[in-house]
Amino acid sequence: MTNLQEWQRRMHAQLASVSDQPAQEARWLMAQSLGLRPTELLVNAHQVLSSDQEYALQKRLDERLRGVPLAYCLGEWSFYGLDLEVNAAVLIPRPDSELLIHLALAEAVPEHEMQILDLGTGSGALALALAVARPQARVFAVEQSLEALAVARRNGERLGAKVVWLEGDWFAPLDPALRFDWIVSNPPYLASADPHLPELQHEPLAALVAGPSGLECLESIIQGAGKHLHPGGQIFLEHGWEQGAAVRKLLRTRDFQQVQTHADIAGRERVTTARSPNHA
Repeated sequence: MTNLQEWQRRMHAQLASVSDQPAQEARWLMAQSLGLRPTELLVNAHQVLSSDQEYALQKRLDERLRGVPLAYCLGEWSFYGLDLEVNAAVLIPRPDSELLIHLALAEAVPEHEMQILDLGTGSGALALALAVARPQARVFAVEQSLEALAVARRNGERLGAKVVWLEGDWFAPLDPALRFDWIVSNPPYLASADPHLPELQHEPLAALVAGPSGLECLESIIQGAGKHLHPGGQIFLEHGWEQGAAVRKLLRTRDFQQVQTHADIAGRERVTTARSPNHA
């Protein structure tokens, strides 16, 4: 039998082959596997582990050493201050997507009951961040993957956030009479031959790849968004850092107004915003 301190040293040494933060990852994996807080790992450093505990630790360590992303090994990840369940059915929420939330929340809240739509919600990250920040708003979230939608629903239940979860393709499951103040989306935007795909092999391909050009999903959303927005309503679209000009063109072709692209923390074009075509 091995104690906590010895296990942590073992994990640290092995994780150095796949991580630039092996000590931190070792603490996170141990705490999550054993149901302990990180401080308890120090306090109970000489506690001997049971065979079941060792099995659980070894299983997560083996997954990580095979290249499984840390978020999937932990089963959760933080986004905009929210701890979200994640698994291989959903994309891992990334800091770049927080820019979209910052931009939306910087906008004035309308006097009427606000309605927000998140298209391709995945884990529910965007919808839930907005629902928590704007609790008086009615938030709708659409996802075509039933497995991903189940994750989003569990995240909503855990956070106590009110979101209407809908299964389907983009605008298809919506009541045609519904109009929104904000439409937000982080849709698939990689091209089928994108050279980065091998690095993302553990994440759901359908949530990453849009088609040959990478713009197919963004184009579908832009085509349908105008008739689902209130006058003056806004759209917030995350996209690849080289797609800003193409997205701006798609929006202007559909007569969207005040089209702007915003840079992420690395200075790369990441989110494009616009107002509905009938905004004066």
